This record gives sequence, C-alpha cells and structure tokens, in this order.
Amino acid sequence: MTVSFATFDRLKSKGVAAYQNGDYLASKTYLVDAAGCMLDMAAAARTPDARRQHEELAEELIELAKDCDRLHAGGRHGGMNARRHEGGRAGSARQGVKEDEGGSDASDWIVKDKPNIGFDDIAGLEDVKQEIRLKMIYPFQHPELAKQYGIGVGGGILLYGPPGTGKTMIAKAVAHEIDAVFFLVSPAQMMSKWVGEAEQNVRKLFDAAKAETTSVIFLDEIEALVPKRQSDSSTVMQRVVPQILQELEGFDRGADRALLFVGATNRPWMLDEAILRPGRLDALVYVGLPDAPARFRLLEIHFGDRPIADDVDFGTLCDRLEGYSGADIKSIAHQAAQRPFLEAIGGKAARPITQADILAEIDETPPSVNPSDLARYDKFVQGRK
Repeated sequence: MTVSFATFDRLKSKGVAAYQNGDYLASKTYLVDAAGCMLDMAAAARTPDARRQHEELAEELIELAKDCDRLHAGGRHGGMNARRHEGGRAGSARQGVKEDEGGSDASDWIVKDKPNIGFDDIAGLEDVKQEIRLKMIYPFQHPELAKQYGIGVGGGILLYGPPGTGKTMIAKAVAHEIDAVFFLVSPAQMMSKWVGEAEQNVRKLFDAAKAETTSVIFLDEIEALVPKRQSDSSTVMQRVVPQILQELEGFDRGADRALLFVGATNRPWMLDEAILRPGRLDALVYVGLPDAPARFRLLEIHFGDRPIADDVDFGTLCDRLEGYSGADIKSIAHQAAQRPFLEAIGGKAARPITQADILAEIDETPPSVNPSDLARYDKFVQGRK
C-alpha cells in the first residue's frame, strides 16, 4: 500500500497536538503510526539520501513516542526535567521544540560551515562553472561594478541534472569562491520540527543566513520541499511553498549582507512552477554527465593515491566510461582497488591495480543514468524555452 505524505502529516500533526495538550497516550499512538508511514516512505525512496532522511525522521518520531510513556508515568514536570538532561540526537530534536515554542533561533538543526572546496577541485564542468561565475560569483566579487550596471548581488539558482554529477560540490565551491558561510539543510530537517510549523523553520533558516555578512543556503532535493501544488496537497505544503517564495522574493540585493540561495534536484519537473520564475530562482543551471576531459581528471583523482600498474591507460578508460557519472567513476575506482586488496589479505603478494581490474569493474557496472533519463532533462529544458 502506498503511503502519502498527507497521511503522514495528518498523523504527525495529531500526535503533536495531543503531546502539547498533555494527552500522552493518544500522542504516542499517533506518533507511532506516523513513524510507520515514514518507514514505508523510506522503503519506497528513490535515492539513498532520501531513504536516510525518512529513516531519521521515523527514528525521531519513535523517540518522542517513548518520551510520551515517560511523561505519562512521571508527570509532565518530571518528563521535562528528564528531557533537559538527555543527550544525543533525540534529545536535541526535542530541545528544538522548546526553542521553537519560545521563538528563539534554530541553531540546533541548522548546520553552518566554511567549505574548503573551490572550483579548481571540481573536475570538468567548465561551462557550468563559467555560467555560475557570470550570474552569481562576479557580482559578489565586484560589487561596485555590479551596482554601476544595475546588477543585483545574491539571488537564487537551481542546479539540476542526473544524480552523482557533483551538484553538492558545486554549491560548496560557490560558497568557497565568495568566502561565504555555507548553510546545509535537508527538507526532512525542516519538516520534522515538533511544533508542526514548518514554515517558521523556513523563516528561521533565512533569518540565520541574513545575519551573516555573506552566506549561501544550500537545499538538496528541493522538490521535496517545493513540490507541485495540487488540490489534495497536504496543509503543510500549502503553507511552506508560499513561505519559501516569499523569502526568495525578499532578498535585498543591494544590501551589505549578501545572500545566495542554491537549490539542487535530480527531478526539476517535480518543482512547483512558481519557484522557477525570474526573481526567485534567477538561474537554472544544468549539471550533466562529465565530458571526456572531466572523466580523465576524475580518473586521476580517484586513482591518484592508489598503486596502479604501468599498463593502466586513462585515455582508453576515459573512452569506455562515456555515459558514466562522477559517482559511478568513483565507485568503479573503489571496486577495482578491492580486487588486489582482497588477494593480498588472502595470502597473495600485494600488487598494483591493473587495467584488467578496472575494465572488469566497468563491464560489471552499468551507468546509473540511462538515456531515457537524459531525454527527460532535454524535454524539461525545451519546455522552459
């Protein structure tokens, strides 16, 4: 049976409401059922990241359900004292309820970083890098010229394309190139706060980013947070999508504190049309499969610290790897290295990785992206013209 997000949201909302009203037995029942829905959604997830996010959310729901038992047995005051002294992930999630209710910041779930990955660390994708430089990075680096020509600083950009092509690395590199604080948030994190006010989490995220001099917000799998709205969409989605649109339109592009929003998706056709309009996401950048120079560089990167035999020919391998993603090539390098490693721990003499090892792995590993997927991206691009 297919479980909809609306069913999960209804059960979770009832569980949260019962929790806040002190009806812990009812809350536990709803929360356990909501966790079951989330686990079913995890089993049907299309990507490992989505599956992991769903499983983590289910774990948080179960932990809160366990808390209901403690609260029911010891009274709300005892339960609150117990939660204040609990550590670990579940304790942090429940602390987030208290902070949200009090209207303070969301520093317990917003992850900030200063990436050390630059464009020079990304193999190939030169056209993509140049497009991002022109539309996003140069206005940051030359604010006076940007002001002179009426070019706004900051804005929104969508990176879309097949999985495993380096969209997350590109977002980090953008933050590094402009020396910005990098905010990394997943849709599951923003949807899992116990107060049930996901749109407030969106506002808190943007407020935290605006407090920095220069910042980049990166939201992977953005289609999970801004999906196409339909008449039967969940009430959460009906509130969250307008909130994100409002935040994107509220950029002060002439301000001293510059903000860049980067969304990434493997399924751009699943996004709500409203977010794709100019003024919200100003640039839509296709991040495709690596070309020949990029594949060659990826081979150099992934075999650079490994012992390879004299017969390894990156040029030949580069031709054989046409149609493979960067993630595919990384996996092939890892699997090829395991062949002589397993031989060595089995008692044979250690040897370098050979051309035959790598070719064998290529033969056993089909590309993760098929031609029909690529055709769908072409159709999306044509539909935007």
